[in-house]
Amino acid sequence: MPRRGRVVKRQVQPDAKYANPMIAKLINRVMQCGKKRTAEGIIYDALQIVENQVKSNPVDVLQQAITNITPLLQVKPRRVAGATYQVPIEISSLRGSSLAMRWLVNSARQRQGKSMAEKMAAEILDASRGQGAAIKKREDLHKMAQANRAFVHFRW
Repeated sequence: MPRRGRVVKRQVQPDAKYANPMIAKLINRVMQCGKKRTAEGIIYDALQIVENQVKSNPVDVLQQAITNITPLLQVKPRRVAGATYQVPIEISSLRGSSLAMRWLVNSARQRQGKSMAEKMAAEILDASRGQGAAIKKREDLHKMAQANRAFVHFRW
């Protein structure tokens, strides 16, 4: 965070196949060691698998999955009078979607078994149906915020 001025948010260019900036962000999130072509292959193969299984537009399924994963609240530690409280705060839609993509990719990486494209497709399908590890992560975060709502007056 700079002391002066505002940080200018750069616009992510849409991806080549679907012309969707959300997919481009997901590709960037999957990418490791600068291997963008490999990440594109993983995401495009996963979306192809989703399309074959659901028989509908895979971009809509991915959008639904990210919407289901996106959290509304998070907890931040605040130190007040020597004690640290977990204070629930609302988060912006940009941060929420960023967290959702991070959880989606991490949950897919932790799945057992096959190729990354198949694990990613399975995680997208689970999230669009309201189940899976990424959804559990969101529910755990909401439970923690609900449990600590007594400390909401420490928010500033």
